[in-house]
Amino acid sequence: MTAAGQLPATQRPLDLRPAPGAARWPAMLRAQTMIEIKLTLRRGESVLLTMIIPVGLLLFFTAVDVLPTGADAPVDFLVPGVLALAVMSTAFTGQAIATGFERSYGVLKRLGASPLPRVILLAGKTLAVVGVEIIQVLLIVAVGLGAGWHPHGSPLSVALLLLVATVAFSGLGLLMAGTLRAEATLAAANGVYLLLLLVGGIVFPLSRLPGWLASLGALLPTAAASEGLRAVLRGSAGLPVTDLAVLLAWAIGSLALAARTFKWE
Repeated sequence: MTAAGQLPATQRPLDLRPAPGAARWPAMLRAQTMIEIKLTLRRGESVLLTMIIPVGLLLFFTAVDVLPTGADAPVDFLVPGVLALAVMSTAFTGQAIATGFERSYGVLKRLGASPLPRVILLAGKTLAVVGVEIIQVLLIVAVGLGAGWHPHGSPLSVALLLLVATVAFSGLGLLMAGTLRAEATLAAANGVYLLLLLVGGIVFPLSRLPGWLASLGALLPTAAASEGLRAVLRGSAGLPVTDLAVLLAWAIGSLALAARTFKWE
């Protein structure tokens, strides 16, 4: 008699025994990233924060022409600042609020007990932030070009500044979400968002602020991102080393603190 294992594949009996097991890491990362992007775009407050407010500010201040932007045209001053605002909206404010409530509702605790590794969870959230930011950048650039913006400079330098700014703001968002209660995170994230919008060189030049406030604002990640992007997109400067160093300091410091203090439940 021929053993079952020696039969041709077409004549072997079907093995219907369950074979549970985790999916491979690339598949899990891809699935988690797509879920995070879909959840972000389904939340009305996230769309308002990440898409409508930055584009609305760009259109409003370009149309009314009330900003003291010096020799720059309003749109040339505004687009780099709005790009920095878009990164802050997604990587910091949106991520802090969403992660804070996921932690409060026990979502992170349950995901941590699943076969999904925590590194894949965090990587999926990070890639989702980058995915949403790509949509934001394309939208803001399209609106800026339609309003008469003429960018110059190195695209690689722009991409590097946006990437480091994303890491810095993500670290701040995770630091806040992992240490405060969800309600406190909601209030604090919105408060910090408004503060950085006003004194971070996004829509108002730092030179128009009082001396001590301008000096403080120059150390903020929003000012480093917006001023660095302006320097590059004017085409008159290479990679702004000082602004990049400020962003790197915020990125390293915030991620280190978040890693030490983040609570999953």
